[in-house]
Amino acid sequence: MSSNTGVSKADYYEVLGVSRDASEQELKSAYRKQALKYHPDRNPGDRTAEEKFKEASEAYQVLSDADKRAAYDRYGHAGLGGGAGFAGSPFGGVDIGDIFGDIFGEMFNMGGAHRASRQQRGDDLRFDLTIDFEDAIFGTETEVKIRRLEICSTCHGRGSTSGRGPSVCAHCQGRGQIRYQQGFFSVARTCSACGGAGSVISDPCTVCRGEGRAAAEVKLHVKVPAGVEEGTRIRYTGEGDAGRVAGPKGDLYIVLSIRPHDFFERHGQDLHCVIPISFPQAALGAEFEIPGIDGPVSIKISEGTQSGKELRIRGRGVPYLNEKGHGDLVVKVVVQIPKKLSRAQREMVAKLAESLTVDNKPSSPGLMDKMKDLFS
Repeated sequence: MSSNTGVSKADYYEVLGVSRDASEQELKSAYRKQALKYHPDRNPGDRTAEEKFKEASEAYQVLSDADKRAAYDRYGHAGLGGGAGFAGSPFGGVDIGDIFGDIFGEMFNMGGAHRASRQQRGDDLRFDLTIDFEDAIFGTETEVKIRRLEICSTCHGRGSTSGRGPSVCAHCQGRGQIRYQQGFFSVARTCSACGGAGSVISDPCTVCRGEGRAAAEVKLHVKVPAGVEEGTRIRYTGEGDAGRVAGPKGDLYIVLSIRPHDFFERHGQDLHCVIPISFPQAALGAEFEIPGIDGPVSIKISEGTQSGKELRIRGRGVPYLNEKGHGDLVVKVVVQIPKKLSRAQREMVAKLAESLTVDNKPSSPGLMDKMKDLFS
């Protein structure tokens, strides 16, 4: 390593803040840090920052070139023969598009000269399916009709009448981008002629207009598993729109809506219902059958059952989705009071009332005090 590093120029490794055995990636990372810090657009009017920016660019231009770096490591600045300067240009003839495409992409949104691919994945589709309450409990199978984009049968997805497919865009020469010089920056922009695809179709298909896809109505067999809920989504992979230029298909989502039931309500995996019972049944107890979602259910009313009491029948509710077991059936009993009584019935109820002792006295002394305050 030579000690002849020049008088007026700083050491390139020191400028970038790297060691002499720094890798290519380490050089690039160090340059990115320096360039973003001292770039003139971020430091308008700051001559010192502009000089540091040029200095860092010069250092990277030399050290990123294997031959120049070898000469610099051996002879210092003298080994570059004066060619390391910028000679009227801030970048000494270096293709800054290649450098900045990677380093300043996030700052200037320049990116590299990567061609946009015409191949695209198809869109996902949604189909809203309404099913009966029982179908959600036990599962069902049905057929639906959906409209989606299919590969055009006329051009077989090529998009052109002749079948030749797309040709190279003459405007951008297939690069998908047009590069403009702005000052000492080279800025790449998406080609307006091909939309960044790098190719165009000169004779578009009359059916799909060059899209390669056309709308079609198709039938699909849908299987609804037992135990689904309102809003459940069933995904069918690859049943969405066809992709562009042989791109993969999107997915289809069947979104379920469930019609209400006349007798049952669902709360999670449990079914709830309300049944009326008479005063004698509530007072004396009874045993009878009620309709269940999967068949008759026997229930037993104990003596002295109060109106609003809930009875839970294990395992007679909704099956767990894709799992074993069922929820419960919850039966709420409501004691019905007759609105009209015959004279004979009124006499019997009166005699019954005389024989019954109803304890209306509050059990809590504090509650009695509150009642006195309320009605005083």
